[in-house]
Amino acid sequence: MIKILSYCFYDITRGYWISIYLSFYLFLGFGLLFLNNDISSAIITLMNIVIYLVPFISLIFGLTYYYSSREFTELLLVQPLKRKTIVLGQFLGVSICLSLSLVFGLSIPFFLVGAYNIENIFDLFVLIVLGCFLTFIFTSISYIISIMNDNKIRGLGYSILIWLFLSVIYDGFLMSFLIYFEQYPLEKISLAFVLLNPIDLARTLMILNLDISALLGYTGALYKIYFGTFNGIIVSSIILFIWLLAPVILMLRIFKKKDF
Repeated sequence: MIKILSYCFYDITRGYWISIYLSFYLFLGFGLLFLNNDISSAIITLMNIVIYLVPFISLIFGLTYYYSSREFTELLLVQPLKRKTIVLGQFLGVSICLSLSLVFGLSIPFFLVGAYNIENIFDLFVLIVLGCFLTFIFTSISYIISIMNDNKIRGLGYSILIWLFLSVIYDGFLMSFLIYFEQYPLEKISLAFVLLNPIDLARTLMILNLDISALLGYTGALYKIYFGTFNGIIVSSIILFIWLLAPVILMLRIFKKKDF
């Protein structure tokens, strides 16, 4: 698996798309730091971009790489290798490459500019960790879609639909649900809805870490009561790990039964 991972990593780094992805975060980081005197404001702006951009790029990039390396995958399948080894090596190669681009793209501007405040560094660290989680989660989802759909256009359509649903439509549905049933006690139900969406969960954890939950009004206060405690952070972290492991396990099972 290490050899497959290394080959995929080397193959991706030779392409210019990963360089564009890294450069985007570098220019974004430097731009925000030079335009904002307040480092916390720059991190909040980065959060709003990263939380939505990382899932989209992970879905599209993972999907594109799987389809472009389809012939290589079929060649590996005729070798005495386990299917789990093949798909895990490719998946980890894509995910690690995207995650490293995120890590270096966000951290280099802050350290070069001199944002060495301990609190700011911790906030940036939390943002990077959540971004890496989202990268692995949505890359695995992209592989599930790719394996299940041989048609590239259909796979791309499903990926965009999933991203739109989790990042835009889901929030609108939740808001409409809470408004329509506002006369009922829906606190725990709304918390359950947040846990069912990795993008919402990552955004909520980041907002609570930045201590700007007051901007969300009653909902933010509610999230801070439940997620702002030590137990809430532990539960949220466990849910994120489940979101990380569940798609990977499903990906392995689907790839194992896939008829090439």
